[in-house]
Amino acid sequence: MTTSTPLDPMLNFTDKVVLITGAASGLGAMLAEQFSERGAKLVLGDIDEIGLSEVASRLEGDSVTLRCDVTQEADCAALVEAAIEMFGGLHIAINNAGYGHDLAPIDQLTESYYDAMFAVHGKGVGFGMKYQLPAMRASGGAIVNISSMAGMGGAPMLGAYSAAKYAIIGLTKTAAIENAAANIRVNAVCPFFTLTPLVTESGLIDKIDGMVRRAPIRRLAETEEVTSAIVLLCSPANSYMTGQAISIDGGVSAY
Repeated sequence: MTTSTPLDPMLNFTDKVVLITGAASGLGAMLAEQFSERGAKLVLGDIDEIGLSEVASRLEGDSVTLRCDVTQEADCAALVEAAIEMFGGLHIAINNAGYGHDLAPIDQLTESYYDAMFAVHGKGVGFGMKYQLPAMRASGGAIVNISSMAGMGGAPMLGAYSAAKYAIIGLTKTAAIENAAANIRVNAVCPFFTLTPLVTESGLIDKIDGMVRRAPIRRLAETEEVTSAIVLLCSPANSYMTGQAISIDGGVSAY
């Protein structure tokens, strides 16, 4: 890796092995770039193999990409196996894969809505940690699960998504308690609406004005603003924070 200025020790991830799901676009792609710039070796997973290849082509350091459907336990296991086989271990995992559903009130949500949301957000995070945690127990590590402000409050017209994002916080807190003695920190982040494809390429784009009015900062987050907070959360210097669900919300939760 080359860099024009020395890395801040708090943000130096040289030779750390970082696993990111949902890495082909949005938060996952930006996280891959930020960790790569800071010296990490990356294991990137997504169902979008073309997008993964494009992200990997932009990275400065070592990386490996695998097609990964996080609803499939074997795919989650394969990502961790790749980290160990290619780079000798795993230090950081970010369970980022996810998506929303068509806008609909609770009384119109069908079984398919719940199945899809809990498969990717519930099973995806649970299966991810099932294999990530044992890989970290020898030397410690950090896991960040991507929840949402919809996992901390109501989300009109996104009820199944909201319920599944709440599930991520429950999994996060449970894993944090179970693994604290092994020096593995497990936290969740809960962004407000962010200018990722989940918003800009969905029915939510028509509701941006209303979203902006809800935020005291009076705008939506840029992708890099959310990912920079996640990178800070993963810093080895941030060694006493675990079991938290951290809002990145432009002040929404301050009301």
